[in-house]
Amino acid sequence: MPVGGLRAAVAFAPGPLPEPRDWCTLARPQAAAIGPSSGVEPDPAPSSPPVCAQDTPAPPPPAPKPQVPTTVKRAPIPAWQWERLWFLLLTVTFGLTLTWLYFWWEVHNDYDEFNWYLYNRMGYWSDWSVPILMTAATAFTYIAGLLVLALCHIAVGQQMNLHWLHKTRWRPLACPATPALPLPDGLVVILVSTVVAMSAMAQLWEDEWEVLLISLQGTAPFLHMGALAAVTRALLDRGRTVRPGRAMAILCTFSAVVFALYLAPLTISSPCIMEKKDLGPKPALIGHRGVPMLAPEHTLMSFRKALEHKLYGLQADVTISLDGVPFLMHDATLRRTTNVEAAFPELARRPASMLNWTVLQRLNAGQWFLKTDPFWTASSLSPADHREVQNQSICSLAELLALAKGNATLLLNLRDPPREHPYRASFLNITLEALLRSGFPQHQVMWLPNRQRPFVRRVAPGFQQTSGSKEEATSLHRGHIQWLNLRYTQVSRQELRDYASWNLSVNLYTVNTPWLFSLLWCMGVPSVTSDNAHTLSQVPSPLWIMPPDEYCLMWVTADLISFTLIVGIFVLQKWRLGGIRSYNPEQIMLNAAVHRTSRDVSIMKEKLIFSEISDGMEVSDELSVCSDNSYDTYATSATPPVDPRGTGSQTKTLTDRSGR
Repeated sequence: MPVGGLRAAVAFAPGPLPEPRDWCTLARPQAAAIGPSSGVEPDPAPSSPPVCAQDTPAPPPPAPKPQVPTTVKRAPIPAWQWERLWFLLLTVTFGLTLTWLYFWWEVHNDYDEFNWYLYNRMGYWSDWSVPILMTAATAFTYIAGLLVLALCHIAVGQQMNLHWLHKTRWRPLACPATPALPLPDGLVVILVSTVVAMSAMAQLWEDEWEVLLISLQGTAPFLHMGALAAVTRALLDRGRTVRPGRAMAILCTFSAVVFALYLAPLTISSPCIMEKKDLGPKPALIGHRGVPMLAPEHTLMSFRKALEHKLYGLQADVTISLDGVPFLMHDATLRRTTNVEAAFPELARRPASMLNWTVLQRLNAGQWFLKTDPFWTASSLSPADHREVQNQSICSLAELLALAKGNATLLLNLRDPPREHPYRASFLNITLEALLRSGFPQHQVMWLPNRQRPFVRRVAPGFQQTSGSKEEATSLHRGHIQWLNLRYTQVSRQELRDYASWNLSVNLYTVNTPWLFSLLWCMGVPSVTSDNAHTLSQVPSPLWIMPPDEYCLMWVTADLISFTLIVGIFVLQKWRLGGIRSYNPEQIMLNAAVHRTSRDVSIMKEKLIFSEISDGMEVSDELSVCSDNSYDTYATSATPPVDPRGTGSQTKTLTDRSGR
């Protein structure tokens, strides 16, 4: 009898059922009644007599199993959440690489300073600036391409689907039994490398980050216009595809961004936003060690090139030889700017001031310029200049004074010799004596050393006393200081005005790029020291200058155009979707082509809609397909073929419910 029939028989049998413990007792009398006397032939004896549960001892309880800690398996993170995380990382990496590329492009003015800094740390000269710039540009291009592709996917309603090659690269080890190891590649490598590079730059070259803020004074008005155009363009694209359910969140987010951009010009302060009549005279140019882009630094050829371009002055670093001859040298040793390692290897590490002038004259001071090409300008030299460079030697102070006498102002800085040098105490006096003996005009000497300044004023009262430290204007005025020689990142526009009110002139170093020169020109800087003075001397005016009224009109007009376009696209979107009060399958199908033009996305939506209809009909009779709502034919035509092995009953139920 089937189990169901047995349960039914027991359920409907008259009388109470015996207790479970009496089943064995009741079975014994029945077995005894069957025998010869009863006329009932017993069944053949079984191979083993039946044993009742009461006759057998209870089995021993099973040994307790050791408690194995169970691990709770968490539900896997959905793919769309991972895609959002990778998109966030991609956006952050794009911002960092853009900042790093912009920073490294703007510090082009100080590439030589950066290379010289690394030379002192590493002990050999190499141009590290260009490889770093190329690496930053390559990384930014790669990340920008990934971001553009991701935005294209999002614009058509698809996931980003960033390939794992751009996230993590899996490389198995040599042993097959060893699992594969994840090796970072693409996005992760660029993100980590950029963070490490920016952190290292912040520690090693901290002052250079101020260049980023200075550059924004010249580029902020144009960056603002570009950002406003980009955000407006993004809103126009997003406004055509946004869903009504998410319109409010997107509207609030973009409204905050656009509102901040609209008010950004209120925080922009550029010295080039000024009236043209208020523009001061062009800053005077001082050649930094001559013109080191056209000839080796601190050579007669370099200073002569500077005079040919009619520069205002020449800057030079003066030290003294072991036998008391002042000469020009910037570095402590001769390794970078001479051939001392080839001519006298045993003297390569010795300080330059610890050699006699006769030995110094035997060294070549021009071949290194052609070999290392520090400014990438050696290839532009004429054949005559190329031959002249190869024959340059170390220049003495007397030779410079004879060349520049009556032609240019000299900005002199003294490099003290080592403590064991025999002329360390009298170095300043020897230099002063050489200046006075040469007959060089005192008013054309800018004296930078700060020690023994009262003595220098007494011996040479015509010198223009110059300070290399930034102090209050009142303190400088009491010290009879006439010039300040500072780095271009150390002074602001307001401080320049304060110094000018005390009749103090400011010279800034080292200015090599036209954009920085134009910015300082608009600030009213009197003079600058430059390695690229021959180029800056040909700059006729600042790169751009704009009256405040014109700039105000420009950004207000741009804001109004952007606001009009944004409001128009949102009004158009609301009008297009205004008739849709609720989402149902028919409305989504009819509007699928409006929201997404992709054929694949439309097919995916239809499949999801029809699967939801089929699931609803299986669960409840209220959601069944009925002819009153005209959904029977719609569902029958949309239901995909089913597997007869597992869904035959489902097909039959649907057919019965529809009455067909």
